[in-house]
Amino acid sequence: MTTPPDALWLQWLLGVLQSGQAALLQALHAVGLVPALYGQPAWPWASRLAGDTLLFDLGQARRLALTLGLLVLALVVAALGLLWRRRRVWLVVVAGLLPLLAPWPQWEAIRVAATPASFHVSPTGFEAGAIVRGHQLYRQLCVDCHGADGRGHGPLAAQQAVWPPNLAGPLLWRRADGDLFWHVLHGMRDARSGQPSMPGFADRLSADDAWALIDAMKALAAGQMLRQTGQWLQPVRLPAFAVRCAGAPGRQSGAALLGQRLRVIAPGAGQVPTPDPRVVTVALAPASGNTDLPHVDAADCEAPQADAWRALALVAGNADDPGALAGTQFIVDREGWLRARAAPDAADWQEDDLVCRAPSDASPSPSAPASATRLTALDGLGSLIARMDAEPVRYVKGGLVH
Repeated sequence: MTTPPDALWLQWLLGVLQSGQAALLQALHAVGLVPALYGQPAWPWASRLAGDTLLFDLGQARRLALTLGLLVLALVVAALGLLWRRRRVWLVVVAGLLPLLAPWPQWEAIRVAATPASFHVSPTGFEAGAIVRGHQLYRQLCVDCHGADGRGHGPLAAQQAVWPPNLAGPLLWRRADGDLFWHVLHGMRDARSGQPSMPGFADRLSADDAWALIDAMKALAAGQMLRQTGQWLQPVRLPAFAVRCAGAPGRQSGAALLGQRLRVIAPGAGQVPTPDPRVVTVALAPASGNTDLPHVDAADCEAPQADAWRALALVAGNADDPGALAGTQFIVDREGWLRARAAPDAADWQEDDLVCRAPSDASPSPSAPASATRLTALDGLGSLIARMDAEPVRYVKGGLVH
């Protein structure tokens, strides 16, 4: 999601929670106190600290931030006491009192159940090939319960102990990726009855398969979200794919384009986009192998593998008919987030094409470039660029900053 600028302190707080626990886990693994699981250190406790509740309870968030500040101050004062012998007693007393004065938050507000894989990180990078492979696995293993669209209405849904959740809703964005990974492999149980609510697939999937399946579920959920609401209510990254750039032979990966605004085009009949210096234009190779589609002369780079087209078709809600993506254009911001989409028959960019935007009550960032205001008076693409610069994506998933 894009968030208003006054939430930056909360983003910082959530980042401290995440980085502190991750650093602790790495330290424990380095000294041999925790084992590796699926190639990454395993979280050894049944719970962890997360910021899900803090996003909605700013009172608890402020108490936690103040408590952390006082604890840091106590450590500084204690360190001074060790160095300053003449005032050592007083400084040690002050250092001991500061934690007692801290407004400790309710731990229930920041403690959540954990799995051994809670801090595992996906190695795929949301790569197009992984998304396509994961979608094939989804059709084999998940459709009967979750349905082809992920909304939980598969032919076997009614036979389950608990009705399958709607994967096209915010669920995948509320769970940490590592927890999703663990549940795919080891299943889930209903918290009330204790009955299995989802089978595990550890006997049928490798770790790489499980991560690919999660990527596919995210892409499918994003596409369904866009079809149902007309927006990406949760931010979605551009799938990673190989590129071939005539003007820069060294660029072989989309990651090399990070830091630049991109215009990604799925070529369509009658489409003649013009070059634009404000964006790097990337043309997709058609998933169907149709060579009759027009060559995009305005393209700075090409994505030669058809997986890029198929992955974006999922993200755009064209899972059943990837060919329907033809003629669609996307705008990607400098951080790699998909921000705008233009329909195949669109004559020019419109403000409504911005389908990943800040909440309606959020004001533009005061730190946005002054040129952004001037751009709004120009063409449609200029207006979109101004909005994107003024409303950067600050993404929190599963209570963790990403």
